[in-house]
Amino acid sequence: MSKRDFIESRALLDEALSTEPDNFEAKYTLAVLNRAEGHTDKAKTLLKALVEEKPDFGRGFQELALCELALKQESAAISAFEQAVEVDGSLIESWKFLATAYRRKGDSRAEQAVMQVEFLASLPQELRTVISYLAANRLGDAERLCRYFMQQNKTHVEGMRLMAEIATRTGVFDDAEFLLETVMELAPDHIEAEIQLAHVLLRRQRFHKAHKRVKDIYERSKNPSAQIQALYASVCFGVGENEEAIKTYQDMIRVSPNDPQLRVSLAHIYNATGESSKAVDLFKQAYGLKPDFGDAFWSLANTKSYRFTEEELAAMTDRVNAPSTPQLDKTQMHFALGKAYEDSKDYDTAFSHYQAGNTLKRETSNHSKEQLDIRISTQLDVCTAELFERLKDVGHDAPDPIFILGLPRAGSTLLEQILASHSKVDGTMELHDILDLAKRLRGRDKASDPSPRYPRILGELPTERFAQFGQQFIEDTRAYRGTAPYFIDKMPNNFFHIGLIKLILPNAKVIDARRHPMACCFSGYKQLFGEGQEFSYGLEEIGNYYRQYVDLMNHWDEVLPGFVLRVQHEDVIADLEGQVRRILNFCGLEFEESCVEFHKTKRTVRTPSAEQVRQPINKSGVDQWCNFESHLDPLKHALGPEILEAYGITPPA
Repeated sequence: MSKRDFIESRALLDEALSTEPDNFEAKYTLAVLNRAEGHTDKAKTLLKALVEEKPDFGRGFQELALCELALKQESAAISAFEQAVEVDGSLIESWKFLATAYRRKGDSRAEQAVMQVEFLASLPQELRTVISYLAANRLGDAERLCRYFMQQNKTHVEGMRLMAEIATRTGVFDDAEFLLETVMELAPDHIEAEIQLAHVLLRRQRFHKAHKRVKDIYERSKNPSAQIQALYASVCFGVGENEEAIKTYQDMIRVSPNDPQLRVSLAHIYNATGESSKAVDLFKQAYGLKPDFGDAFWSLANTKSYRFTEEELAAMTDRVNAPSTPQLDKTQMHFALGKAYEDSKDYDTAFSHYQAGNTLKRETSNHSKEQLDIRISTQLDVCTAELFERLKDVGHDAPDPIFILGLPRAGSTLLEQILASHSKVDGTMELHDILDLAKRLRGRDKASDPSPRYPRILGELPTERFAQFGQQFIEDTRAYRGTAPYFIDKMPNNFFHIGLIKLILPNAKVIDARRHPMACCFSGYKQLFGEGQEFSYGLEEIGNYYRQYVDLMNHWDEVLPGFVLRVQHEDVIADLEGQVRRILNFCGLEFEESCVEFHKTKRTVRTPSAEQVRQPINKSGVDQWCNFESHLDPLKHALGPEILEAYGITPPA
């Protein structure tokens, strides 16, 4: 094509498409060829189908814009160029056209477009390609190219910033934080890097550290951008300055009344602080502004108490069936529709939507059964009774932490609320500190390595390191606590690391929140999580995960007898005071009536159970899974006969 040998080009494309008719790149190239040959209408038709199929295809929107220009449709071209740069910020030709068009129209966005052109022009081609790969979520390609570039340019600021973005997206937050702190040392005035660092700190729940940075940015900005204002509101919420966060979002909504995301963000604060009616109103306003805004519908469903109207059901149904609705919004609305039909007792229709939502979500998840097997088997192999006997009492002696762990949707938020209602216990949140320590110990080993460095390194570390790790945990979590002598870490995934917890904090208390396997797994299957919990988007996957979790918890019981208290969710519902006394006794705390009246405790709750733990105990959710039992054979198969027999579950036919 570059040699204008269009006949040969078309012959090659025809051959490629005859063997691979769905080859996306070949279809895109055919559209480019059609435009080059002057068949602009054909090219435009092809491109519209491609960007509808893949709404994040920036090059497709750019090519569509060029078609519109050829057809002298400047307004449509500007719109397509804007869509192109929205999904792929590396498209310098699109930015150039927009800069010229905005300047000609006197549009205030011209300055930003010019700055983006200058920024991209200053970058080596390799880094522009990395930006494009990131826009297309081709993380492996982005990392390979960026690493290659950085080997020759070790202190390139933008290269480090992109490496940090790759590390963030792949969950290696330690590396991302280190890279961005290095950028800030090399370029102290690099506001974009500082904002990026604040986002990483938020992802790591380093709220106080993030708040300090962002407040400084906010106060030194004469006219803070919407991005900085939203970030400031987020960090204020993170450190419990809820009134300041609410005020900031309210100010932003007054300036940008048509932005639905601002209303959803504000609603989440109201929901977490118990003002659910305000949250519901804002969620409704958000989908009123953007009818296919799946996050607003799912957030309504996720209050657990909202009931959708017939009009809302019809609107969501129309949107999930519309080809133009983005996949994420479809996913969110399928989960919301599942909740709505379950509430109306149409269980078959509800399951069809839960299944559709999970199927869409699974396409973008990265759960690996093989990696889970490695994580469990290495803990079983390394964390033996002999190891704990040899390293007895080497950790920090602080008794402060109470770890509540297990699987999501197993009742851990209820146990946290009960304990946080005690005068000597501070509730915090799902802290990432133990997970981060495990990642640091694993080093650069990949999760798929058959013999990863962690937990193997636990048997090789100098003994004094365990006390250091324990003391660091106490110091790093101090910011989340009040003045009570004990505090809760409610990270469910800490069940993988009970051995590590025992070694660094031998006097900690660990509570395993356990729930009936069918109830727990199906409740997880119905839940669209904000992030993580990738195992929950398939019945077989979640059943296998539950079985592996039980195996590992049995192992901890065997090698660390008495270290973990198992609390069955159904027992708490059946005998609240009896279980409260049992839990408090395990934690060395005297009985307080406030723990039984936990629903009266005023505190911020950030999990999907926020509304439920503000109500007295009720039994309505115990057997909900039974309504769907005819659909759950794959889950039963994955759980296996031992678990089915232990809970008296009817095996699949």
